[in-house]
Amino acid sequence: MIRVSHLSKRFGAHAVVQDVSFELAAGETLVLLGPSGCGKTTLLKMLNRLVEPDSGTVEINGLNVFEQRPETLRRGIGYVIQQVGLLPHYTVAENVAVVPRLLGHAPAAIAARTTALLTRLHLPPERYAAQLPHQLSGGQQQRVGLARALAADPPIILLDEPFGALDPLTRASIRREFRELEELRSKTVVLVTHDVTEAFELADRILLLDAGQVQQLGTPRELLFQPANDFVRRFFAAERLALQLRTLTLGDVFTEEAATRSAGPIPLPFTTATTVHDALETLTDSDAGASTSFSVAELMAAFGQALQREEEAWKR
Repeated sequence: MIRVSHLSKRFGAHAVVQDVSFELAAGETLVLLGPSGCGKTTLLKMLNRLVEPDSGTVEINGLNVFEQRPETLRRGIGYVIQQVGLLPHYTVAENVAVVPRLLGHAPAAIAARTTALLTRLHLPPERYAAQLPHQLSGGQQQRVGLARALAADPPIILLDEPFGALDPLTRASIRREFRELEELRSKTVVLVTHDVTEAFELADRILLLDAGQVQQLGTPRELLFQPANDFVRRFFAAERLALQLRTLTLGDVFTEEAATRSAGPIPLPFTTATTVHDALETLTDSDAGASTSFSVAELMAAFGQALQREEEAWKR
């Protein structure tokens, strides 16, 4: 779907992006991660020609984007930024309809699409469709921005720190909704963030940058347990335990033998794909945790053993 080859960009004497290459399959979510000023946003903007590279190519479905008209290219790519960028004098419904209207979609189809998206994003259209952006909370504005990016059903979505302006509680809630949104499951997504937890929750793969150079490209598990260099190792060190809890699942922690122990298989509402972090949240809830067949202590003991197995496996 997306092939990036040897992209580089300088602003004056400063090399912002240096010889970056990667491929992204259809339906995959790639997170661009790294410290401030590492080139994440510049790299993202080169994908839809908001920034022109000094060298290198970007191909989407085998077509060089630099041989296409920028406005035509961008109409097929959803784009969401931290500041949302809603048109202040347009209602919510009018903001969502901007791109489909430019593409000449039928008014009835636009209205139906707008209603469906607002409903899926927990913005009931009967309440919110006629409101103006200033009447919405930050989290609601962010959801409208996402609805606008999805309105024309583009195959590719680019997101630049989409949750960065939100408070921590709202951010965590919106992130959870984003992860579970059916609309995004068939999309190819490139997301910029400096939030490590966000990257691990949302990414299929992570491209970790420093000073415009790729330090490692891989799954969250690969970056955590098989760091390519000291920079990668140091970058995740402060949050290592929290990331391990979000990376390992009950399928990793409870081996096949453990899952069929006398206490029975992994109980509902858990599955083998439930992360240890999510299981701990449920277990510490007195009502939900009371019905499970393993305790926090048992889970943490099994987690410690799984970590040891994981570390040993990567060393081989």
